[in-house]
Amino acid sequence: MQNVLNRRYQEIMDDFIEYLKFRCAEADIKIDYHKIAEKNEELWNEFEKKIKECRDCSLYKKRNNVVPGAGSRNSKLLIVGEAPGEQEDLQGVPFVGAAGELLTKILNSIGIKRENIYITNIIKCRPPNNREPFTEEIEACNKYLQWQIDRIKPAIILALGNYAIKTLTGVKEGITKIHGEIFNYRGIPVIVSFHPAALLRNEVYKRPTWQDMQKLQQLLKEREIKI
Repeated sequence: MQNVLNRRYQEIMDDFIEYLKFRCAEADIKIDYHKIAEKNEELWNEFEKKIKECRDCSLYKKRNNVVPGAGSRNSKLLIVGEAPGEQEDLQGVPFVGAAGELLTKILNSIGIKRENIYITNIIKCRPPNNREPFTEEIEACNKYLQWQIDRIKPAIILALGNYAIKTLTGVKEGITKIHGEIFNYRGIPVIVSFHPAALLRNEVYKRPTWQDMQKLQQLLKEREIKI
């Protein structure tokens, strides 16, 4: 209930700020956007500090680093993966291992620079031996993912892997059946595709992933979103 109230409060505040911008423009009143940016940075710093202190599930016991997310917080495209791996746990940055390098290449193939988007995972700590996330771990971390989505306000979400897809859409069918389809997360279109790690294990997924990326590119074009 508290999370719902917090999201509603943030929505009201964001709408109020937009209204003030409009009225100030009408009255030729200058707004100090630098201070607004500083406040936004402060909120993100507080948010990431809270994640790094999190003890809401057992994953904190063996982690080296929490991996909140990285990239442009103003991006219209948000990428959500599953969980940090070994390199991510060591560096505290998402998608920096072999799967991350492949993701960067995939994005570049459709003209998207990685630094222009925001990337995160449904859980922020590495499961031991890269095992699949447990339900209780996903539920414990979900409030952080929701905060990120509420704050970034992406126009499109790209969900990579079964657990990211299930968490955001509730769809239980496997990725091989639904890849490339577009679902909905609280009014935001969610296009689903294979996790890059799956492509490293089995090259048969490369062609359908390329097809999914073309659909993402088309969706961005239809919505006149430049990244």
